[in-house]
Amino acid sequence: MKTPKRLQPLVDDGLVDEVLYPLMSGKEADVFVVRCGAEIRCAKIYKEAMKRSFKKAAQYTEGRRVRNSRRARAMEKGSKFGRKEQEETWQNAEVDALYRLAGAGVRVPQPYGCFDGVLLMELVTDENGDAAPRLDDVSMSAEQAREDHAIMMHYVMRMLCAGLIHGDLSEFNVLVDEDGPIIIDLPQAVYAAANNNAQAMLERDVENITQYYGQFAPELLQTHYAQEIWALFEDGDLHPDHELTGQFELDQHDADVDSVMEEIKAAFAEEQERLERIRDAEEGD
Repeated sequence: MKTPKRLQPLVDDGLVDEVLYPLMSGKEADVFVVRCGAEIRCAKIYKEAMKRSFKKAAQYTEGRRVRNSRRARAMEKGSKFGRKEQEETWQNAEVDALYRLAGAGVRVPQPYGCFDGVLLMELVTDENGDAAPRLDDVSMSAEQAREDHAIMMHYVMRMLCAGLIHGDLSEFNVLVDEDGPIIIDLPQAVYAAANNNAQAMLERDVENITQYYGQFAPELLQTHYAQEIWALFEDGDLHPDHELTGQFELDQHDADVDSVMEEIKAAFAEEQERLERIRDAEEGD
């Protein structure tokens, strides 16, 4: 096939020997199967920010650290240089997350580097050597659903132990090979300790995955893994080999709105008194 324009520099530099066929086109990127020497890999071409449809990206990038202060200032100002740096940061975040999660015992595709907005990585295949299907294309027995759901909850926990939350996890971002699920698509990965939306994103990730497996094993819909995992994280008791139960006692008490309002009023009155004392002191001078 004709080499896509964005892949031509990688061919010219000898990183890719041949582009075999397109694998998929998504909201964030286009993916092609390529040959690199004797290896068959995939090349993920990130779409430019203006062409992406990823919603509320700022929620995901909150808390990401940029070591170079000049780059950080440019990104805040939104200059041309800043937008370019922001794109590179978005793209490199997936490479960093893949390496970090692989080291944490989470199954992800092996990365081989990001070059000019193109991520080279492992092509995950099925037992026939074809590209592995996504989870949404797979049906299973109740027993298999329970087993794979437990694996995914363990991966979510290990991701959090490594400081990350996927942020967009669903049946569309999981591949399945003969050894089980593999998590993909991580450019929006969230730094849990520095993002105010972290807990909500973790809960949404777990909810999405549980809803899918719950089609085959409905009892999974009654579990509370997200709340269990987050509580352990907040208490500093989370570790990669923790035995999760999916059980968690939710707070069923209604918020005491009246008490909260009384506290707000008391604080307001105290502040007014403080300001009045300051004014009296100034007038006395």
